[in-house]
Amino acid sequence: MDVYKIIGGNRLKGTVKISGAKNSAVALIPASILANSPVTIGGIPEISDAFTLKALLEEIGGEVVFENGQMTIDPRNMMPIPLPNGNVKKLRASYYLMGAMLGRFKKAVIGLPGGCFLGPRPIDQHIKGFEALGATVTNEHGAIYLRAEELRGAKIYLDVASVGATINIMLAAVRAKGRTIIENAAKEPEIIDVATLLTNMGANIKGAGTSVIRIEGVDELHGTNHVIIPDRIEAATFMIMAAALGDGVTIDNIIPLHLEAVTAKLREMGVKVEEGEESIFIPKTDILQAVDVKTLVYPGFPTDVQQPLSVLMTQAIGASKITETIYTSRFKHIDELRRMNANARVEGNTAIILGPTKLHGSKVRATDLRAGAALVLAGLLAEGETEIHDIYHIERGYSHFVEKLRSLGADIWKESITASALERAE
Repeated sequence: MDVYKIIGGNRLKGTVKISGAKNSAVALIPASILANSPVTIGGIPEISDAFTLKALLEEIGGEVVFENGQMTIDPRNMMPIPLPNGNVKKLRASYYLMGAMLGRFKKAVIGLPGGCFLGPRPIDQHIKGFEALGATVTNEHGAIYLRAEELRGAKIYLDVASVGATINIMLAAVRAKGRTIIENAAKEPEIIDVATLLTNMGANIKGAGTSVIRIEGVDELHGTNHVIIPDRIEAATFMIMAAALGDGVTIDNIIPLHLEAVTAKLREMGVKVEEGEESIFIPKTDILQAVDVKTLVYPGFPTDVQQPLSVLMTQAIGASKITETIYTSRFKHIDELRRMNANARVEGNTAIILGPTKLHGSKVRATDLRAGAALVLAGLLAEGETEIHDIYHIERGYSHFVEKLRSLGADIWKESITASALERAE
């Protein structure tokens, strides 16, 4: 069992380069299924989700080479082999295999997706879209069966502006006959990234990044080269860390436009944020002020960032509030922070955090991906040693996280512990 160990108190200084976007990568890799020749994607983060998707594509006959952040996928020998169990259970984004395999093969069998448990996250909007395109969708023995004689374009209104549903419907629709219109589509940058890849493969997509996406189906898609966008969530995580205990940190390889909501809240807290064309510099912050945050779909404040921000709030003067409107169970980390002496409580869908508070090192568990990043920040701030368990959650979404933090001066390392040590931790 691997854990992270952190000795808190070190200041951070220097430059960190942000990896490619995790939330793009997990959709771009399945999208390659739709091509008739090899697809090369540069800038893929070296995270466990990417390696899991590589294994899934190989299970259905793909030839995949993943080296130095570049993944080349040859889809020519892929077959619609059922994937009811195994690797599909390891990540939620395995559902993108549904749209991609349905688009290419007109059938798929995919196990219900796994990943972080953040409360109810149904895929009903995905299924609604597939059925509108002409597919029959059934749930049999815990797997989703998708079948279609042919796919035909349709007008689809999403009841919720879901990123996953928007992308999944795009994947199925690009090779459907006729025009598909997705209304109330999500607007996240990762959707534009996927649309750019598909367009470079020969798809006809207009309006990605707006609430209405129009797709004219084509008979065939071909291979291409594509470079993924930078990870705005990783960038925001390091921005928050720099605000918490930085002595001058540059966050490089970013798109500042994608971070506007985070930048605005940090400035409201008293953090200076100096924007460059592809970088942000955050000087030392002496005093932090409490702030209220409500998570919203893009371009609002990202739900993926509220957990790291909640740790920063423990160092701010006054009472801060986070209202979570996206995922109902995204406050599990609050109990872990309380183990570290945070003055925080949850009331309904709102977390209330009082500060400033001195955090103490402790043994804690990463309950999900972004909660894990939050606990790393808490450990960096805390007095003494912090030991973080279940770090596999963190490694699903942060590439070379320990190495990047150590390069900035953090005292953090990964260590294997025995079963008896794990029992003592419990």
